[in-house]
Amino acid sequence: MSAAKVHPAVERMDGADASFLYLETPTVHMHTLKIALLEPADHLTFDSFVSGTLSRLTRLPPMRRRVVSVPLGLNHPMWVTQRRVDPQRHLHRHRVPGDGTMRDLEVLIGRIASTRLDRRFPLWELHYCEGLADGRVAVVGKMHHALADGAAANALLGNVTDVRSAEVRPAPDDVYESTDRIPGPLWLMRRGLVDAALQVFSLPALLGRTLRGLWAATRFRREHGSEVPKPVLDAPRTSFNGSLTAARSFATVTLPFAEVKRIRAQHEGVTVNDIVLAVVSGALRRWLAAHDEHPSRSLTAGVPIGTDQRGAAPRLGGNRVSNMFTTLATDIDDPVERLRQISRTTTSAKQIQQHLGLELMADWGQFVPPSVFPVLVRAYSRAKAASWHPAAFNAVVSNVPGPREPVSIGGARLSDMFSVGPLADGIGLNVTVWSYVSALNFSLLACTDLLPDVEVLASYFPAALAELDLEAEAAEGPSTDEDAVDADGVGVDGATA
Repeated sequence: MSAAKVHPAVERMDGADASFLYLETPTVHMHTLKIALLEPADHLTFDSFVSGTLSRLTRLPPMRRRVVSVPLGLNHPMWVTQRRVDPQRHLHRHRVPGDGTMRDLEVLIGRIASTRLDRRFPLWELHYCEGLADGRVAVVGKMHHALADGAAANALLGNVTDVRSAEVRPAPDDVYESTDRIPGPLWLMRRGLVDAALQVFSLPALLGRTLRGLWAATRFRREHGSEVPKPVLDAPRTSFNGSLTAARSFATVTLPFAEVKRIRAQHEGVTVNDIVLAVVSGALRRWLAAHDEHPSRSLTAGVPIGTDQRGAAPRLGGNRVSNMFTTLATDIDDPVERLRQISRTTTSAKQIQQHLGLELMADWGQFVPPSVFPVLVRAYSRAKAASWHPAAFNAVVSNVPGPREPVSIGGARLSDMFSVGPLADGIGLNVTVWSYVSALNFSLLACTDLLPDVEVLASYFPAALAELDLEAEAAEGPSTDEDAVDADGVGVDGATA
């Protein structure tokens, strides 16, 4: 035991994690969704699912963590790791409505996503969804972003699967203490003030790193003529950018990973993430054309990027993530040139992030004032102020590597996995890619009142990938204007003229 890494039962929440709590309002929900589709198995029932989940909680320490706020907002909240949880608060059973199609399941998931998690309890729920027509069972995990980012969620999955994978399995010597006692207000206030005083000593060094980073990033922009879009200033207005309501809708689409990699190999210098962004761009062009929206400038995207050091041990919780901004090049008709523009911009955006410092945003999160910032966020949300100005960017697009080998949980084979992050106020669309074995699974979460037909947007993704295939284009010959119209009669070329 002495050699083990001990995590105390009560510890201060990082500013980066706490920020996700502060950003939450009645209409802005900061939970993520993880959806697992399990093959039919005789032993798989709701009761066995509940008992299996409870038996695995010792391997899932974030799922026993409860938020305890510090009185007067003197510092960030504390995490308290509880010895046990109440299964009735966290484990829920559903019947998929309608005929049990995948679309019926997506509608149910949208309803699950439309309610906030209760902060009086550990910030997660698992929804067991029966009644799919093909006999599969869907398990919808709902976890607050303050608990874990995509990389940590991947590690948590690896810690409960029946297949060992060195790339996702957490270190076996992690030990988490737990307690049944909640600290009292005087202890919380005293500890909060002490931690705040100690934190002040890190401020001069952080200011120095910030100034150096800003100077380096500014010099890079000036010397290289960077086209990386600036938040708010370069984002055009669209119908899905505005003040959010609580309603959420959800849709999925799957693309073969081998096909994506084959097409990537046709375009020198581009990455899989560039292809993902280009596919999202092509689909959005079709959607905008169908809704007679023609932004004069390209849509922009916020792309979360992990800041974990390469080779670092997998994390079971927390957030190590920054954000880069890129164009989606929706103002460019030619899909190949659109991809090249995206690739050039993301390359520059990554270099700017390196100059700034990947952890700079998270480090400043430590100094977000807990007594003031959440109040301002709620006032901004109540006033629907996100509709008064252009959004910071138009959509969130995230790409998280998932398991590369088939997985089973409790003997039930996992046939597919999907994941999606939250929406931010003013940004009514999140597209998250979670790879699983040979598939790239796209999940789309939207604010229903801003983007009511998210399933239609998802249906455009295969065509958006196909238009990047140079081999198919060479075999078919040049397209005509008539060829550039999809099955619904939506014009592709010139969609955002």
